[in-house]
Amino acid sequence: MRKGFTRHPKPDQPATQVRNYITPGGLQRLKEEHRFLLNKDRPAVAEAVAWAASNGDRSENADYQYAKRRLRQIDGRIRFLSKRIEAAEVVDPEAPRSGLRETKAFFGATVLYANAAGAERSVSIVGTDEVDLDRNHVSWVSPLGRALMRSSAGESVVLEAPGGKENLTVLEVRYERISVEPFREPPGSYAAEKQP
Repeated sequence: MRKGFTRHPKPDQPATQVRNYITPGGLQRLKEEHRFLLNKDRPAVAEAVAWAASNGDRSENADYQYAKRRLRQIDGRIRFLSKRIEAAEVVDPEAPRSGLRETKAFFGATVLYANAAGAERSVSIVGTDEVDLDRNHVSWVSPLGRALMRSSAGESVVLEAPGGKENLTVLEVRYERISVEPFREPPGSYAAEKQP
């Protein structure tokens, strides 16, 4: 590709082009993961790389190659998290709202809806970094999130999913605290192995 067709980011441009809406709990989770990788996991892996490198021939040293690969993965995740945290726009679902913002579904809303068969389901509209289908947290850019946005109780919306269209009836829109699963150190991490 010729140099004339490459795009250079502006220095004051955010890390991502799409807004990174996130709840306070979601941002806290990203920060905790970033802190863990930077202060615990990366130093432990760097120490493992140094130890493996001291064992001799690196071309046939599986410990060294694995640790270097893991170090690259951690560095990539740290860069990703740094950009997501930098671009975060925190929206508190518990903040007071007035007018249409109180009755219509926007980011941070918990929406109770029914499908054509009458089955009811409640979902919370959250950021892309907070999606947790076990807790019924859907992204605001997902097909369901987009269908429910700007709807209010009593309205019908059309969900355009990969499996086809489905009519949904919004039963209730409310704004309440959305609990996000806290960050936990992953089992098997280098930092976990070093702890007594």
